[in-house]
Amino acid sequence: MRPLILVTNDDGVFSPGLAAAAQAVRQLGDLLIVAPRRQQTTMGRSFPRTEGAGIIETLQLRLQGTEVRAYGVHGSPAQAVAHAVLELADRLPDLCVSGINYGENLGLSLTCSGTLGAVFEAFSHGIPGLAMSLATPLHLQHAEDYPELSWSAAQYFTGLLAAGILDHGLPAATSLLNVNVPASATATTGIRITRQSRLAHSVFSRPAARSFDTALQLGTELNPQLSRVETDSDIHALCFGKVVSVTPIGWDLSANATLECKPL
Repeated sequence: MRPLILVTNDDGVFSPGLAAAAQAVRQLGDLLIVAPRRQQTTMGRSFPRTEGAGIIETLQLRLQGTEVRAYGVHGSPAQAVAHAVLELADRLPDLCVSGINYGENLGLSLTCSGTLGAVFEAFSHGIPGLAMSLATPLHLQHAEDYPELSWSAAQYFTGLLAAGILDHGLPAATSLLNVNVPASATATTGIRITRQSRLAHSVFSRPAARSFDTALQLGTELNPQLSRVETDSDIHALCFGKVVSVTPIGWDLSANATLECKPL
């Protein structure tokens, strides 16, 4: 039986990056395309209890001239994955591919990333994950009009790494691969195995003085401390090495530490 590949994202079911990811892996197995109906960037692994959550729309996407079925879930990326596994899949998927994301997922941003949230949810069901992101200017990363980008290099690496996971599995103690592709990448760009940086790639900007009864979305900017980033990190590989960063990520968040607790 051909592998079943769940393809999802956090940018929404009509994102060109989702279509690029689906096209990259369509020859590797049967596709189940399930993604948020609308833009859900930075939702992490949240399960919002919003009105209409859990509605599933059956849609059609075009992949290189071919119509394929997709499902748009009203909810977060993690909700899309949960509904895919529990309601839409006829068997447990062999792999979850999340992306290709508009924008990097590096360093301390991983826990708020919807792209990562989707594959974390998949792994909670026993499904290995591949999170794919393409470096994109910050001001385009939450766009709902899907600005035009070149997906070819990220698409190539999606297919390459997905095939590797299906053939060989993930390394021991690894839940997913977090992959970040430079905007300048081609199919010949090098790959570097990295660690998650302890720095944030982007940080929130301090707002100007304002009235607190007015709504505000915090803006972001590149971290001014990036020059101090660890040389073996995902941030350094992408931003300074201009290579594809592949970071094996484990599920266990426990620190290797000893605590002394005195009774009260």
